Amino acid sequence: MEKVDRRTTLKLMGMGAALLATGGRGLAQQTPTADQLVKGKNPKLIVLSQRPVVMETPYDLLASNPERTSKEILYIRNNVDLPGYNTVEGASPQGWKVEVGGLVDKPFTFEASELFALPQTEVTMVLQCSGNGRTLYNPRPSGNPWQRGGVGNVTFRGVRLKDFLAAKGVKVSEKALFITAHASRQGNAPEFVRSVPIHALEHALLALYMNGEPLPAVHGGPVRLVFPGYFGVNNVKWVEKIEFAEGENTTAEQVPRYRVPVIPNTHLPFLPQEPGKRYPYTLQNSRPNWLVTLNSFIFAPLEGQTVEGPYVRVEGVAFNDGIVPIVSVEVSTNGGRTWHQAQLATQGKAFAWVRWRTTLYLRPGQHEVMARAWDAAGRSQPLDGNIAWNERGYEYNGVMRVKFTVA
Repeated sequence: MEKVDRRTTLKLMGMGAALLATGGRGLAQQTPTADQLVKGKNPKLIVLSQRPVVMETPYDLLASNPERTSKEILYIRNNVDLPGYNTVEGASPQGWKVEVGGLVDKPFTFEASELFALPQTEVTMVLQCSGNGRTLYNPRPSGNPWQRGGVGNVTFRGVRLKDFLAAKGVKVSEKALFITAHASRQGNAPEFVRSVPIHALEHALLALYMNGEPLPAVHGGPVRLVFPGYFGVNNVKWVEKIEFAEGENTTAEQVPRYRVPVIPNTHLPFLPQEPGKRYPYTLQNSRPNWLVTLNSFIFAPLEGQTVEGPYVRVEGVAFNDGIVPIVSVEVSTNGGRTWHQAQLATQGKAFAWVRWRTTLYLRPGQHEVMARAWDAAGRSQPLDGNIAWNERGYEYNGVMRVKFTVA
């Protein structure tokens, strides 16, 4: 009896192992790569969600393309899936209609194709998910586990919204305090609506191109309402309706999602939420993820790299909301006790990221370098990014630290 049981047990164990092996291969085969989910994407992108599609750019890939982020490697954070739009190829503007209404004297509807004949404006800007860096908070907040690759530097081209309104002879009422954009719901897509303050109209763009090519369908083509200086969620893809309103929209993407706590009935100062605690988000005690927070990234050396010394080049990028210029980037190799000024590639107000670099004299061995940016408004990055912990992990901008070895 004992021998039978052992043989049976061994047989079952063997069957189990075979099933596990088969099942494992099956599961592996069922996990699609980025290029299988979205035509034209680099297969190295990290798939965080298959539907709606969410993909992160691997940090080394982001760092190796410091000037501009191509459509093949740009991250994706989609809240809805439009059937047939998971491709980096452009979408046809023919028949795509957009309604403009709310607090305007002459509501109207236009077809996206008519925008191509109008004067075009170009803007290079940082496009960043407000959850980028979420995994750096402790305890880890809910949501997709973004590291630092939910960001890119891209150039949009299209028609300025305020110029388009003027060309149509349309006036916006002084009562309008917000611009609300609705995404297409074709294919029974769920509702996606976002509101931004009316002053965002100054730079708002009806984008038709990205990086000199037709706006990729997966990134909002044929037409996307872009607000330079604002987090990605506000730049509504596949826009089909634009409203001017007195109040902020109250659908789920505006509240409770994409918000951080504030002192009630104010937008500033920021009131940190105690790590690990829940928060009853309302319009009064929180603010939306609107303007991009000041941040800086180290692109070289990368974490864990071994580099030749003793003179080591340290470089990266810095960015903010574009309201004021980045005025300095500092680096430290002693845990923040002293800081060394880096050289900025450009100065002046910009929605794009600004490249910086410096050279440090470092002895052979292990080192940790930190970087922090400052802008003309006196804003900088906290040494401990966790002071801004919030339960959905938005707007992380703690000082970046990279450990590497000098040979």
